[in-house]
Amino acid sequence: MNDELISLLDAVRDIVPTLRKNGVEAEDRRWIPEENIELLESAGVFRMAVPRRFGGLELGVADQSKVIAEISRGCPSTGWLTMVWVTSAWATGLYSDRAQEEVFADGSVRVSIVFAPNGTLVPVEGGYTLNGTWKFNSGCRGAHWNLVAGMVQRPDGSAEEVIAVVPMDRLTVVDDWDVSAAAGTGSATTVAKDVFVPAHHVVSYEEAMIGTTANRSNTGATGRNYGLLGYILADVASVFIGIARGAYELFVERLPGRGITYTNWTEQGLYPLTQVQVATAANKIDAAEALSTRWLDVLQKRADAGEQPTDEEKAAIRGQTAFAVELCREAVALLFRASSGSVIQRNVDLQRFHRDIEGLSLHALVQLNANLEVQGRVLLGLDPETDFL
Repeated sequence: MNDELISLLDAVRDIVPTLRKNGVEAEDRRWIPEENIELLESAGVFRMAVPRRFGGLELGVADQSKVIAEISRGCPSTGWLTMVWVTSAWATGLYSDRAQEEVFADGSVRVSIVFAPNGTLVPVEGGYTLNGTWKFNSGCRGAHWNLVAGMVQRPDGSAEEVIAVVPMDRLTVVDDWDVSAAAGTGSATTVAKDVFVPAHHVVSYEEAMIGTTANRSNTGATGRNYGLLGYILADVASVFIGIARGAYELFVERLPGRGITYTNWTEQGLYPLTQVQVATAANKIDAAEALSTRWLDVLQKRADAGEQPTDEEKAAIRGQTAFAVELCREAVALLFRASSGSVIQRNVDLQRFHRDIEGLSLHALVQLNANLEVQGRVLLGLDPETDFL
């Protein structure tokens, strides 16, 4: 690890206890405390994916994943938001140099993203007029910019899917995030009404997915031109690995002095079944992390060569990241079930980690069966039947 990464990881590990302490407040507010954001900002977290020419750290995906996992170990919601803001900042590097200069002007930036093409862009002089509504916009409350997908309506009646980068203050946030899991992410609905978007703030969805967007100098074998979806999935998986490691720590911390009610076991840690459960959970988490080295290696090797992953590699990344997420979910569920009834108290962090990982595992990006189907089709020599690779 280089000195920058070591320094960043040390800073993040120092704030993990604070992030964990703030968990109840984040859930009550349905948004993480400002203290969390300030601590991450001071550590340099939001510079991770910003190009060096703008004062960023420009870390590789494997290094980003390490940092995101550590943050998630402290607070699942904060880890999820960090993943969104960092991966979306990286995605802004797919825009023209002119757009990048505007978004990355301060060297540290938080960008949110919604892939669902729920917007409409009508061509006007110099750009487009944007209207739309996007639900589940994680991190919108703390973002500087927002990437939103929509359809451009052409005069000939045809349509093209695009992604626009819009200043967050041009969008309206609807206070509708009231959920039982990942409440601190503040993943509210955002609305655009007659918002002007300059032409250089819009890229083709298809070109973004395969890294062929134009008018930018950061192309080629820079080591940072990853396949878009694979890159995002890699950092998403790191959130789940971090949550699982945090839950494991919390479970073990509660064991000393705890007996098993209505039995003769006065120390739960001496109960053989508990030992088996702890070992099983630890192995599931380790297996997920070990699996992550495969897709991180593929993504980096392709980026170093200035290539996109093959469709076979992209399908494998989809299947393997979803499988790793499921391993982490299973590990946390096992530890939760192995806890006593007192675990359901809101001041016991483990119950929140359990609810959060259960809720986040429902995200469309990591749906196990859908992703395994894509991987399985490719393994069997069939067409993946999806462009979302």
